[in-house]
Amino acid sequence: MSPPHVEINGGPATSDQLAFPAVVNYGHFTAMQVRNGAVRGLGLHLTRLDLATRELFGTSLDGELVRAHIRHALGAGSPDASVRVSVFQPDPGGPPSIMVVVRPAEDPPAGPQRLTAVEYQRPVAHIKHTGTFGQTFHGRAARRAGFDDALLTGAGGVIAEGAITNVGFFDGSDVIWPDAPSLAGITMQLITTALAGRAVPSRHDTVRVADLPSFRSAFVTNSLGVAPLGQVDDQVLPADPVFIRGVADAYESVLWDRI
Repeated sequence: MSPPHVEINGGPATSDQLAFPAVVNYGHFTAMQVRNGAVRGLGLHLTRLDLATRELFGTSLDGELVRAHIRHALGAGSPDASVRVSVFQPDPGGPPSIMVVVRPAEDPPAGPQRLTAVEYQRPVAHIKHTGTFGQTFHGRAARRAGFDDALLTGAGGVIAEGAITNVGFFDGSDVIWPDAPSLAGITMQLITTALAGRAVPSRHDTVRVADLPSFRSAFVTNSLGVAPLGQVDDQVLPADPVFIRGVADAYESVLWDRI
């Protein structure tokens, strides 16, 4: 596998520039799938980066500058790619640095996902931050146990999110997103809006692992797209293929934004 293409502040990353994020795990990022130089929900990605930069570093982030850096990094290879934009601040009080990492494009999982529930919730969960040890630890343990990933829960089995996904549930009329500390994923936001346009409302509510058999269907979302959730630990979940197809179609209907 070829190494990723990495640029910082619009140019090839140097060892000096990479030293700070290599040893200081403080920053945030967004991840996106780019096709033909465009991405779904670009405005949401830029807003996420700006809000997190304001909260972590006390300054704004110019969305047009971010776009320019992404375009420059993509210019070195294929217009189809997986792109990660990270923001960190080498000098306290100084301008933030923007790192763009370009890897080959990825597709969503081919089949239903199998998750194992673990009692862990990400700190400062509303930010997509670089402090990922806990979720990486539990995700790797889940895969060693034969699952696709981990399902993060709080006390009493209250579901928050997947290790790298949001998780949604369908009760026959509404989509329910867990009402617990979690990241408002870009794909989750896009699907919520797209489903509302198809008369499928969404709401947030407490969902426990013990509640899962009561739902008609479940699914996970992240930057790769949408996949059905087929199993949590030893519970095989009900599946409504018509609904899952509808969620996928709703996501596919979202327009692409030129970077």
